[in-house]
Amino acid sequence: MNASLITEQMLNGVQLGVMLFLMSAGLTLVFGIMNFINLTHGSLYMIGAFAGAATQAATGSFLLAIVVAPLAAAIAGLALESALLKRFYGRDHLDQVLVTFGSILALNEATRMIFGLTPLRMSLPPALSGHVEIFGVPYPAFRLAILVVGLVVALCLYFIIMRTRIGMWVRAGASNRPIASAMGVNVPLVFAALFGAGAALAGLAGVMAGPILSVQVGMGEPILILALVVTVIGGVGSIRGALVAALLVGVVDTLGRVLLTPALGSMAIFVMMAAILAIRPKGLFPAHG
Repeated sequence: MNASLITEQMLNGVQLGVMLFLMSAGLTLVFGIMNFINLTHGSLYMIGAFAGAATQAATGSFLLAIVVAPLAAAIAGLALESALLKRFYGRDHLDQVLVTFGSILALNEATRMIFGLTPLRMSLPPALSGHVEIFGVPYPAFRLAILVVGLVVALCLYFIIMRTRIGMWVRAGASNRPIASAMGVNVPLVFAALFGAGAALAGLAGVMAGPILSVQVGMGEPILILALVVTVIGGVGSIRGALVAALLVGVVDTLGRVLLTPALGSMAIFVMMAAILAIRPKGLFPAHG
C-alpha cells in the first residue's frame, strides 16, 4: 500500500469526520443543553437531502439547494418540536426514545409517499467538479469544500455558544431553567431556536452528502448511529468534543475499512469508544465537567 493511497484515505477520513460533525453538532447541543434524546435528527438529515435534491432538479442550482435544504429541515424540526416533542422535555429518556423512534417511522413513510421508492441523485456543481492537488495527491474539490464548510461551522458555533448573549441564554437555560426565566430569559423560545438550529445543521449535512451518496428513504439511520457515537465520545453538549470525536471516528472508520475489512473497520469505532469511555466516562470534553 503506497503513501498516496494512505494520504487520500486520510483526507477521506477527515472529510467524513467533518460531515459527521455537521450531523452531530445539533444532536449534542440538543442532548447536552436541553437534556432531550432526539433520534429524529437522522430524519431531518434525510429531509435536508431530499429538499436539496428536489430543488436542484427543479432549478438546476446547487447553490439554491444549499440554501433551501437547511431551511426545510429547520421548518420540519420546528414543526415537529412545537407539535409533539416539546411535550416530552421533562419526561424520562425512555419516553423520548420511544416518541422519536416512532417519529422516524412516520417521517420515513411520509417521505416515501411524497418522493417514491426510487433514490434521487444530485449532480456536483461545475465549480467543484474538479480536483485539487494536496500533498501531491489529486483530491476531489467538492470533498475539500465539505471540509472547509464543516470547519467554518465549528468556529461559528463555538463563538455563538461561548461568546455571545444568545449563547449565554442557552447555557443559562440549560443550567437552571427557573432562575433563567426569572431573569427574563424566554427559555422555551431559546430552546425552540436551538432545536431549529440543530435541525438546520442536519439539513446542511444532508444536502452536502447528496452528491456523494444516493438520496433515499432511510438514509438518516446509519449516520445517526455514528452521530450518537460522536456525541458520546466527545462529551454530551460539547462542540469542541463533537469536532474532535467526529474527526477520530471518520479517520478510524475510513482507515479501518481500507487497511482491515469493512466489518472490522466498523467494529474499530466501537472498540475505540469503549476504550475512551473506560478512561473518561463522560467523554473527552464533557460540557458540564
